[in-house]
Amino acid sequence: MGFESINFNGDFVLAVVSIIFINIILSGDNAVVIAMAVNTLPKIQRLQAIIFGAGVAVVLRIILTFFAAQLLLIEYVKFVGGALIIWIAVKMLIEGSECDEGEKECRTIWHAVWIILVADITMSLDNVLAVAGASNGNLYLLIFGLCLSIPIVIFASNLLSKLMEKYPIILYIGAAVLGRVGGEMMVTDPFIEMRFHPSTAFNYSVQVFFIISVLVVARICIGLSANRNKHASS
Repeated sequence: MGFESINFNGDFVLAVVSIIFINIILSGDNAVVIAMAVNTLPKIQRLQAIIFGAGVAVVLRIILTFFAAQLLLIEYVKFVGGALIIWIAVKMLIEGSECDEGEKECRTIWHAVWIILVADITMSLDNVLAVAGASNGNLYLLIFGLCLSIPIVIFASNLLSKLMEKYPIILYIGAAVLGRVGGEMMVTDPFIEMRFHPSTAFNYSVQVFFIISVLVVARICIGLSANRNKHASS
């Protein structure tokens, strides 16, 4: 991948504006998963986990940029990544509900950071590619775009984590969002597209299916866990 030197002209300013809007638009999913990951942490550790997780994730994004285009063309990469995001959505919804009900010890800061890194890198291939395209081969713009996502994600995820604590329903909305993202990743995998040529309607149907599946499976698991704890204490 070749990079141009910096040149402050109209195209440069337009690229900067484009990168800012791309980050604002595409950072929402990442903010959701980070907020859910830190939701069960004590308040004093939440911001630490958000900053550390987002910072390390951006460093990995910079490295990933050089391989993003190739990775998106490899069969099953997006399919496996989407399945992983769906699993993370169910896992965090269960843990968040159990922690709120006092049935389970809340996760550690390192566990939250690990979830942030895995989910962020899994979901960031498209984001990285969009920023790389908007940078027009300019290394400085590329690094600016990737680093800009840090304060955006930190602000958004910190706000979401506070809202999740006050309004638990947002935790379910976040899980539904991740279910949609996971379903979209799976159905747009190169293997699926080449073999089945899914229509737009089918794509949306898959997203709705996984939104519902994440919520239903999580609720079933939470109910089973509550019943086990009730029988154990009786």
